[in-house]
Amino acid sequence: MTAIRKLRIIDPDEGMSEQPAHNAIRVALATEDLKNLNAHFGSAHRFAIFDVTADGWTLTETIVFDNVSEANGQHAPEGDDRITPKIEALRGCHLLFCLAIGGPSAAKAVAAKIHPIKVPAVQPLEAVLERTRAMLAGTPPPWLRKVLAQAGAGPAKPSFVDDE
Repeated sequence: MTAIRKLRIIDPDEGMSEQPAHNAIRVALATEDLKNLNAHFGSAHRFAIFDVTADGWTLTETIVFDNVSEANGQHAPEGDDRITPKIEALRGCHLLFCLAIGGPSAAKAVAAKIHPIKVPAVQPLEAVLERTRAMLAGTPPPWLRKVLAQAGAGPAKPSFVDDE
């Protein structure tokens, strides 16, 4: 059995929302210390969840998992699914940043409409969030425009390039 603990930030004026704020995308970052993006998807004990807009970001939730994969990539014993509970807990996020994610886990994330993004090195959460904010404020790349359109996070910038 996988124990999952959630700490959700509630705005007293708006109440508790499962959906991101208007014109925001919900971003999950795999972290061990809540300061840095420093974990692989399967072995991450924590995910910091932020709503990101072109103007900034807001921490909305922290999710903690007790039962995670080994950092060395060791898979769970037969019948002990550690990935599906993570995907279900992250449902509603649009982007997932982590140091690494295996093919089957990435496929489950994509099926849940979560776009996984591998980051090549450990970095502060603020650096990842600032790059995401800057992309939203500028001209988002085609993959992010697609995420924005699916998320309904405001009008997607017109595309002058054939995205196929």
